[in-house]
Amino acid sequence: MIKIISIVLLFLVAWALQVNAGSYSVVSPDERLKVKVTTDKGLYFSLSRNGKVLLKPSAIAVCTHRPEVDHWKKVRVTGQKQRRLSEHIRALFYRVKEFDVECNEMECRLDNGFTLIVRVYDNGVAYRFRSVRKGEMVVKKEQAEFCFAGDYLAYVPYSTNPEDPWNMAFQSPYTVAPLSELRPELPAFLPITVDAGEVKLTLLESDLETYPGMFVRGDGKMPVLKAEFAAYPEETFLNAWRCQEIVRIRRPYIARGPGKRNFPWRIVVVTDDDTKMPVNHLVYALAAPNRIGDCSWIRPGKVAWEWWNDLGISGVDFKVGINTHTYKHYVDFAAEYGLEYVVLDEGWSDPKKGDIMSVIPEVDLPELVEYAASKKVGLILWAVMNVLDEKLEEACRHYAAMGIKGFKVDFLDRDDQQAVEMVYRIAEMTARYRLMVDFHGMYKPTGINRTYPNAINFEGVFGMEELKWSNPDMPLYDVTMPYIRMMAGSVDYTQGAMHNAVKKDFRDIYSSPMSQGTRCHQLATYIVFDSPLVMLCDAPTAYRKEPECTQFIASLPVVAEETRILQGKMGEYIVTARRNETEWVVGGLTNWTEREVEIELSFLSEGKYEAEIFQDGVNAVKKGVDYVCRIQEVGRNDCLKLWLAPGGGFAMKLSRK
Repeated sequence: MIKIISIVLLFLVAWALQVNAGSYSVVSPDERLKVKVTTDKGLYFSLSRNGKVLLKPSAIAVCTHRPEVDHWKKVRVTGQKQRRLSEHIRALFYRVKEFDVECNEMECRLDNGFTLIVRVYDNGVAYRFRSVRKGEMVVKKEQAEFCFAGDYLAYVPYSTNPEDPWNMAFQSPYTVAPLSELRPELPAFLPITVDAGEVKLTLLESDLETYPGMFVRGDGKMPVLKAEFAAYPEETFLNAWRCQEIVRIRRPYIARGPGKRNFPWRIVVVTDDDTKMPVNHLVYALAAPNRIGDCSWIRPGKVAWEWWNDLGISGVDFKVGINTHTYKHYVDFAAEYGLEYVVLDEGWSDPKKGDIMSVIPEVDLPELVEYAASKKVGLILWAVMNVLDEKLEEACRHYAAMGIKGFKVDFLDRDDQQAVEMVYRIAEMTARYRLMVDFHGMYKPTGINRTYPNAINFEGVFGMEELKWSNPDMPLYDVTMPYIRMMAGSVDYTQGAMHNAVKKDFRDIYSSPMSQGTRCHQLATYIVFDSPLVMLCDAPTAYRKEPECTQFIASLPVVAEETRILQGKMGEYIVTARRNETEWVVGGLTNWTEREVEIELSFLSEGKYEAEIFQDGVNAVKKGVDYVCRIQEVGRNDCLKLWLAPGGGFAMKLSRK
């Protein structure tokens, strides 16, 4: 009997050692988050917090054109090491000036030419593959599953193109549903947030380069999200409207390139408080560092913009249109209020010609540049992304020499490998000629603003333009998006409407657009939303009729040394404070529910401050334009009680006396 027991014990010990040999774990510096990697019948990762499982074992793999070499079902770890990493990051044109990150990293060298790198931070986890194979690699697919421990509520932006989900503008409101009820016929693009009760999990990616962006899809049955990627383009065509490149046929793989490479970071942010979500820095921190060196020439700022208001100026003695006189009027307005830029949106170059080097006869561009420079205003040119890319260096050299300050590039509407490569190509070339680039019509940012800081802003957001042709629930989106989409980076939301409608009065009118909610809701977006290059979407005529609000917008900073979310709840409201030196700005937004907030000013330094406060007027429930502005003296021991109307907001500036 003793011999039998000994044999059984030896077998159990040997089995335990074998199992342990196929299981590798790494924890966060505070030891609350734990990632486990296992190689039992494939490569899997799981995630737990304080011992509670958040993600059950989820399969991950990179499947290439050489499946006999990949052997993911039988993959083994041939070497493993761990280390503590810490980094102090000086951020440019960002929500903070600098920040520290710390994590524990685990590298698992696999026997198929790949290495899995896992980093566990106190506020999230990230993994990426690295390959060292020789020659070219064709990636047939990447397997990335997220098997949640429960049927949690998910906040999902679906693709808006059921026929071809990979061709669309990455602009979609959030559908909120249990994971098991997500629509299996449509993929969704990142970021996506899943509410697991005690914590929220947000899926993101960073350092996306020479690789397609990640979508995820539910199956309508289980609490699982599985990654999908746009396949590599084989054949494209140019549409007749603006010569935008559209994919017609795709190849049976998602990526191709050298066998020695890094793959993008897959990120799961873990937050136990909604106020930590908009100020999570993992996407920026995991991106490749600055490649352009000196950035002193990059100038963030505010932009007078003609497209949203449909050139809606009046009371002038010239015919308004896409012409030199009209753009000079926008330049005069920008100079009058100290705005740094004017964008010449679609039409200064005939979009049907598809030639970035051509200018319509009605616009004397050299004269405009000279006129704007005399007013200390810079000009930014709109372009379809592939049209600029076709003559990229020629256009950058020509327009930089003329005095143009940057491009607003639009209508990429894809994130396959070729599209991502185009984004990096444009960012690199514009930087070489000291031009900024605003990526409109673009997938969500994935850290390229760290790598190329001249990539000053990004759309990939369901912004104000949607109100020209639809009637969504914009105040709800405005208090949801900062918690989810802004984790990825800044937003080209294009706010600033002076025609503000309450819910029952809103109409979508293309040529005379209005916003949903109150005037103060619009003012607050300039503080709540991260936008280092931010539009004033309404017409100079409208702004000049509202000089108090216009002067306030013009005075607000577009970057910050410090950003805090003072209070808020995703989908309900948010209160954001930003500091530059001793001055603070604070903004708050609510959904269609009115509420009162109490703002404790303990974040201020000692001494007295002058508070300039814009808040909803007593009649803002009926008239969205109603507001009050007051100035009062405050200190760090004071608490301000502010009422927010339905769809309302408040904005204040606190200056040291």
